[in-house]
Amino acid sequence: MQNMKRTADCGELRKQDAGKTVVLNGWVHRKRNHGGIFFISLRDRYGVTQVTIDTEANTGLAAVCDELRNEYCIAAEGKVSARPDDMINKSMETGEIELLADKIVILNKSEVLPFQIEEESKANDDLKLKYRYLDLRSSAMQNRIKMRSQTTFAVREWMIENGFYEIETPTFIKSTPEGARDYLVPSRLYPGKFYALPQSPQIYKQILMVAGFDKYFQIARCYRDEDSRGDRQPEFTQIDIEMSFVTRDDVLCMTEGLMNHVFKKVINTELPKTFKRLSWEESMEIYGSDKPDLRFDMKLLDFSSFVEKSSFIAFKDALAAGGAVKALVVKGKADFTRKQIDELEAHAKIYKAKGMAWMKVMPGKTVEGGASKFFADNASLVIEGLKAEEGDLILMIADANKRTANTALGAVRSKLGKDLGLCDPNKFEFVWIIDFPMFEYNDDEKKWEAAHHLFTWPQDQYHAAMESDPGSVKGDLYDLVLNGYELASGSIRVHDAEMQNKIFNIVGIDKTEADKKFGFLTEAFKYGAPPHGGIAPGLDRLVMIMAGVTSLKDVIAFPKNSFAVSPMDDCPSEVDQKQLDELGITIRKETKE
Repeated sequence: MQNMKRTADCGELRKQDAGKTVVLNGWVHRKRNHGGIFFISLRDRYGVTQVTIDTEANTGLAAVCDELRNEYCIAAEGKVSARPDDMINKSMETGEIELLADKIVILNKSEVLPFQIEEESKANDDLKLKYRYLDLRSSAMQNRIKMRSQTTFAVREWMIENGFYEIETPTFIKSTPEGARDYLVPSRLYPGKFYALPQSPQIYKQILMVAGFDKYFQIARCYRDEDSRGDRQPEFTQIDIEMSFVTRDDVLCMTEGLMNHVFKKVINTELPKTFKRLSWEESMEIYGSDKPDLRFDMKLLDFSSFVEKSSFIAFKDALAAGGAVKALVVKGKADFTRKQIDELEAHAKIYKAKGMAWMKVMPGKTVEGGASKFFADNASLVIEGLKAEEGDLILMIADANKRTANTALGAVRSKLGKDLGLCDPNKFEFVWIIDFPMFEYNDDEKKWEAAHHLFTWPQDQYHAAMESDPGSVKGDLYDLVLNGYELASGSIRVHDAEMQNKIFNIVGIDKTEADKKFGFLTEAFKYGAPPHGGIAPGLDRLVMIMAGVTSLKDVIAFPKNSFAVSPMDDCPSEVDQKQLDELGITIRKETKE
């Protein structure tokens, strides 16, 4: 490769470079043969340049040009030539020029590709993951990984300018319950003992506050051994942040500043200086979700006032049992077919709804279809009360459990937003969800559990009722939601050993267990721990939303598939017996009965 080291990249040459002799290195993206004149689209990370070879004028290049195939890695040397005005390719940044090559060297050949490298590959996910290095060559993946790098840099830039230290916390830690199963790492030096990979740096960042560092952040790798669901990854990255001597408003204001900086710097998008706020109860009542998508305005409405004058027994029974009847007005969709409505009802049943009633608004303030017969006598009252109009579709869910009615209809709302194209990927709607319940009751295990995590400070006005009425307690918790995704979660933390022990007691962790699992944290609280709080935006999800895609795999260089497997390097994989013996581990084989 002597004298063929690149002197320019495939994205930089312009009309003013005409006449220069340059060397380009890259991959053959496309090859066309026009009767002895070859046109090669040469691609690298920076762009694409057209390389033109006239084999009649340079017969020595004919054989090498015939041999070239897509994804051959080559070096091309030649003179930059300006294209005539009528031949400029406006779809290429380098479209004003071409490289008239007089020398081509094949640096490495490529076998037949398992799929073509397009702007956005159309191959199935597992094939793309098996040959991830090829999928990553596509311009779409190159641009998204570039955006991820720019986002990470912008985060670091803003945090450091605002007085935060970037501090690494351990990857091998003590196993502690944080909601999901830990990934365990056996210790060879201490047989029978295990490290855990961190689900988050939660405890360590709190200890850093005790240590007086005041403002901490970290681009933190986190690991959770969860069953496959949704678009989760077993390993992910979060922007971990903690601050001392702060209130909730301080953390929210800081996060708004960070997001404003990142969106402006990376995608040149101005955000509002402050974001909307909804209490958890408001969010559930209005949108049926604690992560509402506010890009479209379709709200859940209370239908209970129309039930008494109707003859709909199922609705009356739900209200009599202390439940709720909620409605959704779908504008202009009275033309929905029965099949479409049935599909929405089936989606609601996934969220424990027993069924979904419906009716269509017709001329003259009348209703027809579905449950309309129960409301025919007071149809105009219903239509006016719901602010519905002719041509609208009204959907209703009733349940003795108010939360079920809200959640199920909220899920229908989310589906409609996607199905009707109401979720503009170029629109960014942030909302803070605040005032979450501190505890949730587990009916199966008959005990209270932390709604988020065990280290949340209960809001001051609920301290007296904590042990007598845990269900009434609201934590100093907050989530940042963007376009229907939970982007960040945080809280003001417990900083007092006595309060931490009260919380352990409510969720059924006795002192012996608490000391064993969290003793090093509660011990630290005894030495002048400051009030502190923080938040952890998900970096993967942030880049995914900014890039306008819907899969985390599209913004992670080497993700796992939906079964937590990497088809490229076949992990997880078996290890040899010698390694197991060194660790004192025996694999128990399952036997079929």
